[in-house]
Amino acid sequence: MAHESSGAIYTAAGANLAIAVAKFVGAFFTGSSAMLAEGVHSVVDTANQILLLVGLKRAQRPADARFPFGYGREVYFYAFLVALLIFLGGGAFAVYEGIHKLQHPEPAADAVILGRTIPGFIVNLAILGFAVLAEGYSCFVALKAFWGEKGERPPITAIRRSKDPALFTVLVEDVAALTGLVVALAGVILAETLAQPAYDGIASIVIGLILIGMAIFLMIETHGLLVGEAAEPELVAGLHEIVRSEPGVQHVNEVLTQHLGPADILVNVSLDMDDRLSAGEIERLVGHLETRMKALSPKVRRVFIEIQARHDAAARQPDKVA
Repeated sequence: MAHESSGAIYTAAGANLAIAVAKFVGAFFTGSSAMLAEGVHSVVDTANQILLLVGLKRAQRPADARFPFGYGREVYFYAFLVALLIFLGGGAFAVYEGIHKLQHPEPAADAVILGRTIPGFIVNLAILGFAVLAEGYSCFVALKAFWGEKGERPPITAIRRSKDPALFTVLVEDVAALTGLVVALAGVILAETLAQPAYDGIASIVIGLILIGMAIFLMIETHGLLVGEAAEPELVAGLHEIVRSEPGVQHVNEVLTQHLGPADILVNVSLDMDDRLSAGEIERLVGHLETRMKALSPKVRRVFIEIQARHDAAARQPDKVA
C-alpha cells in the first residue's frame, strides 16, 4: 500500500497548497476569521503531507548495525508528529482566532481587485467553493486508496486495524477539512444574512474543535503503532494454525507478533518439540515452518523460532508480563 499512500499524499499536498493560497488571499481582502483559520489549517495540512512523505521515504532505508530491524517505524513517528501539529498548529490557532473575533467582531470587508470592488461575502463564498471542490477531489483519492485496503470491514474498524498511518491520516485530514469548510461556509453565510460578524468567530472555534478532536484520534491510533502493535487477529490465528498442524510440535508455547512497519511483521514462536526428533529433523522442521509462515502473508518478514520445553516456557510467562 506504499504506492497508494504516496499517491493520496501527493494529491492532498497539491490540493491543500492551492487551497491555502486562495484562503489567505480571501482572508487578506475580507478580514474573515474563519477564512484565516481555514488558511492556517490548509498550510498545516500541506506541511503534514510533506512530513508523511519524509516518513515514508526514511522508513524504506535498509537495516544496518545500529537498527538491525530496519527503519519501518519512522512512518509511525512522523504520523504522530503530524497529529501533534494538527492539534497545535491547526486546532489551537483556530480556537484562538475565533475567540479574538468574538471579542472584536467586524464584518467582512469588500475586496478591491483590479480596480473593481467585490463584496467580501462573494469573495469568501467563491474561495470556499473552490476549496470544497479541491478538497473533495483529494478526499476522493484518499478514500479510493483506503477502500481498497479496508476490505469488508467497517471504515472505523478498518482505521483501528490499519497499520498504514500515512493513508488513514490523509483520509481523516481530508474528512475533517471538508467538515471544516462546511462550517466555514455556514459561518460566512450566517454572518452576512444576519448581520452578525460573531458567527464568523463561532465558525472558527468550531473548526478548531474539529481539528483538535481529529488530532486526538490520530494521536491515539499512531501511539499504539509507535509502541508496537501486534499483527491483525486473523493473521495471528493463521500462524497458530500453521504451527499446530506441523508434525513433531508437541505444544505451542507462544506466538508473538509485532509490526515493525506497515508491511513488516516480526514473528516470535516458542515451541515444545517431540523429544524423539533429531537435531537435523528439528532444523528441517523449523525451516519448513518459517517458509509456511512467510507464505501466509508477504508482510511476515522475520521469523524467530525458539525450541523450549512447555514447563520452562510457562515458568517464564510471569517474568515477561512483568
